[in-house]
Amino acid sequence: MIRVKNLHYSYGRTIIYDGADLFVGKGQKAGLVGANGSGKSTLFKLLLGEYEPDLGKVEVSGNILLVPQEVKHDPEMERAPNLRKYLDPKNEKEDYELLRIISKLELAQFSLDSSPKNLSGGQKTKLAIARALIQEPEVLFLDEPTNFLDTEGKQWVMNFLGRYPNTLIVVSHDLNLLDSKIDKILEINPQTKKIDEYAGNYSSYQKLKGEKDALLVRQIHVQGQHIKQMEKGYIKMAHVRSEKAVRQKLQLLKRIEQMKENLPDMPPEAKRIKVNLPEPNWVGEVPLIAKNIYKKYGDKKILENVNFDIKRGERIALLGPNGAGKSTLIKILMDRLEPDFGEVIRNDKLSIGYYSQEFETFDFNETLFATMQDICHLPEGVIRAQLGRFLFPGDKAFQKIGSLSGGEKTRLSIALLLVQNYNLLILDEPTTYLDVLSQRLILEALKMYKGAILIVSHNPEFIDELKVTKKFYLPENKMVLV
Repeated sequence: MIRVKNLHYSYGRTIIYDGADLFVGKGQKAGLVGANGSGKSTLFKLLLGEYEPDLGKVEVSGNILLVPQEVKHDPEMERAPNLRKYLDPKNEKEDYELLRIISKLELAQFSLDSSPKNLSGGQKTKLAIARALIQEPEVLFLDEPTNFLDTEGKQWVMNFLGRYPNTLIVVSHDLNLLDSKIDKILEINPQTKKIDEYAGNYSSYQKLKGEKDALLVRQIHVQGQHIKQMEKGYIKMAHVRSEKAVRQKLQLLKRIEQMKENLPDMPPEAKRIKVNLPEPNWVGEVPLIAKNIYKKYGDKKILENVNFDIKRGERIALLGPNGAGKSTLIKILMDRLEPDFGEVIRNDKLSIGYYSQEFETFDFNETLFATMQDICHLPEGVIRAQLGRFLFPGDKAFQKIGSLSGGEKTRLSIALLLVQNYNLLILDEPTTYLDVLSQRLILEALKMYKGAILIVSHNPEFIDELKVTKKFYLPENKMVLV
């Protein structure tokens, strides 16, 4: 059971929660939704007792386990001598049960005797999910559990969670996969800084939320028109100089200011955000060609006789299941990895902008503004405007990168790529951490980009809306015109 009453919490001068309440009963399954940076991960830390509320009461009954978005430094994982000891420290499960679960989470290449220290960040997150599902805590918090999984893996996790016997709160952009099992949706309201509760499943929430936002937009337009009429009336009174008229004008002006101040914010989904992009640097007709690429690790063949080229301005989706060699091919194309055989021919004017979900190029102690300034050397006003277009308004520009959520780091990464003059963007799972609004923002920005794009994504809707011109499938080595 989870109960929160009158929760107040601020990060510096930024108010995250202002009198928020929520309740999740024993055995209930709740989906937690909200824009990137709205406070979902913060709520988990408050419920875990890692953060203290400024005001209010937080109660959680039962043992709790959280699997965060990114698992890079888990002390228990680092202490564990092998996967088995980490997954099942009390030795309550048979080997075949553990192997079945890690296989479904795309970790079949590792034995139970393997050291967890050698896993990548995404693999560590999968391992932490496996441990949570095996241990079945009384209260389980999952923050984007399907981020690093392909479609089959996502479906398996959500089916497993549907059968989960205890209390569950899950943050995910794939809540539709858990739709029939969810009891309620908890939405962090960016305007009120409270948590709105919607009874029922995710589909019901989407319908009710859409109706609520449409009504709010209509109300804002009506109030806006009323304010305009009052302002016209105030202008007409400008020439009147009598004492009574001056008092009336002052009263009218005060009413107009109060109405403007009390006018609700437009729902984020209703805002139109325009992003201005520079022209890509000129490059030849065929910026990049890969010929007869072979690559293996040990005895395992990863790439075999791959022939691949990218023409100027093309948009290509690189598709295939996890382990098919997509990341390996990208590293070879970018000259970060040598093929065993074959060659990559790059135009001498080629300049590649690369997005990776590991965020390894960021200095987490630097601010957003300083990071963008170091890269693009634009005037302050231009940088602030560009950050604002990517949903980093006002003082957010001077926040440290390390304090951003995964989705906010993704938005910043794409913003930095798009203010430069790259003529080829290589994007490895750019929607992994993004909420629906951020996905739409990034999609619209990429649609305006005039250079070539090579994108890896498990999000078919995003690929379709980007209007890719070709799809290259691995391991089949097959290029298909769209």
